Amino acid sequence: MDFKTKEEYVAEFLREGILSGRFARGTRLKQADIAEQLNLSITPVREAFRILEAEGYVINETHRGVVVAPFDASATREINELRMLLESRLALAAMAHMTPQNCAELGELQREFEEAETRRDREAVRALNYRFHRQLYTIARQPQTLHFVQVLWAKYPFDLINLIGGRMGRAAAEHRRLLKAMKAGDRKAVVNALREHIDAGWRELQVHLEKPQASLATAEAHKNKGAPVAYKYRRFSKENANRSKVVRAAGARAD
Repeated sequence: MDFKTKEEYVAEFLREGILSGRFARGTRLKQADIAEQLNLSITPVREAFRILEAEGYVINETHRGVVVAPFDASATREINELRMLLESRLALAAMAHMTPQNCAELGELQREFEEAETRRDREAVRALNYRFHRQLYTIARQPQTLHFVQVLWAKYPFDLINLIGGRMGRAAAEHRRLLKAMKAGDRKAVVNALREHIDAGWRELQVHLEKPQASLATAEAHKNKGAPVAYKYRRFSKENANRSKVVRAAGARAD
């Protein structure tokens, strides 16, 4: 992927890192550390922080500096619906511009995704999921729509959804259905496959949040692998003391 400026390169590096869980929610991001890691000066890192703050990926806290922002539980249903609308638009536009090389690149990302899922490498799976969707939507040549989608991603609880048992394998199958529909040139099937992919994660999250003890157990199992994410998961469950409150907090109707 080509970048016009160094700050765009840094911003993309950090977006993927945040959505993959490499930089967990609540984690402080230090300019000097990021600059050293990317072998850059502090200036493009500082500018990238400003870009990401405007998009909602990070917040600038007094006395702490720049930290990874929490997801917005109160607006999750609305975000889910907007994602289905805008990402379907991008997928259809991408299908119209798809080249054999684009198709091969997406297929390779999907292969790497499935290999990471087989290894149960959650961080790699989340990073590859981001690259898969980012690559697909870039093909659409609709940068403003893609920008709005990236703002929505910043607020979406990928952290929690990817802790649900078996979710990564189901996501891989959903990707395969989407690619199959795109190769067939079936616009209706593309929209249905993508909407189902997005909504499946949302529905599974609602079911999981109705089981507070299961949520706690899942988080505990991962506490030694990314403590800030596990802490966020436990705190989310604790703050929502019973299942009706939990579901309302995520913007859904309790069954």
